[in-house]
Amino acid sequence: MSEILTSLLAARDCLVADGAMGTNLFAAGLMTGDAPELWNEAHPDRIAAVHRDMVAAGADIILTNSFGANRYRLALHGAEARVAELNRAAARIARGVADRAGRPVVVAGSIGPTGEIYQPVGPLAVADGRAAFAEQALALAEGGADVLWIETISGTEELEAAAGGAAEAGLPIIATMTFDTNGRTMMGLGPGEAMRVAHGLGVALAGFGSNCGIGPAALVDSLRGLAAAAAPDDVIVAKGNCGIPEYHDGHIHYTGTPEVMAAYARLARDAGARIIGGCCGTSPAHLAAIADALKDYAPGLPPDRAAIEAALGPLAAGADALQQADAAGLRRRGRRRRG
Repeated sequence: MSEILTSLLAARDCLVADGAMGTNLFAAGLMTGDAPELWNEAHPDRIAAVHRDMVAAGADIILTNSFGANRYRLALHGAEARVAELNRAAARIARGVADRAGRPVVVAGSIGPTGEIYQPVGPLAVADGRAAFAEQALALAEGGADVLWIETISGTEELEAAAGGAAEAGLPIIATMTFDTNGRTMMGLGPGEAMRVAHGLGVALAGFGSNCGIGPAALVDSLRGLAAAAAPDDVIVAKGNCGIPEYHDGHIHYTGTPEVMAAYARLARDAGARIIGGCCGTSPAHLAAIADALKDYAPGLPPDRAAIEAALGPLAAGADALQQADAAGLRRRGRRRRG
């Protein structure tokens, strides 16, 4: 691992990862359908402001604005030739904020999915996916990232491609997968099986866990499966959505309050997570509640499903809203999970 991540994990039982980049960029003027990665050059001050707000809220780890900055996703915006410059810019913006934080802050280079379906089900070869991820990872490393953070992955082939490509940059790698309805990824992996896949990658991960999904209750439940299959020294990661998504007037809104996210954070810690943050809908105010809830918190026994639902609501809540969003074309898996 990089020295900063190693030292933080050695010194503290739990680290706080940041919240949603997309949610906060929409508040700053980003329009639906636009690529936030293009703002790394067009509006670097707005990206830096999100990072600063997350650090002020207590984030120990900030993710770069590069989730969709691979050649396949940027091609949707005619920017596939700009992978290197946009990822370097994303890392440099976050690096500048971290270096001025006055305390150790890890810069994690965000790497999201390609949005393509892999062979043998789809057309994309693992080797081609790996090349795209390597291109992105090398640029993030050049820009100053401390670690590489692969997120919102749903299939074995893409995890293999992403981890293999990221490894070419020589930085520590954290990876998270997304478990939606029925506690499985879009490609059918359950948490325990996903953890076993992670152990067999041939690439040592600095952390592995769960992000996004359909709400904090389901996210915490996925941690139970991850922990059951984890090795003693595994670092489990939780980055759950801010409450339950609700579909209103053509938009997804998240119901989470600071109190909900504080309860989620403590349950995630009880379930074994050592890196905890927020995903879609998570503002600096929500993140501050997470950080406050975890400060000096002594974790209790791992929660069962009854305890999770008592604190955070039904495990399946939010599934209908996401299905409506998919039907309306508002939620593009692998593209805008950080909205």
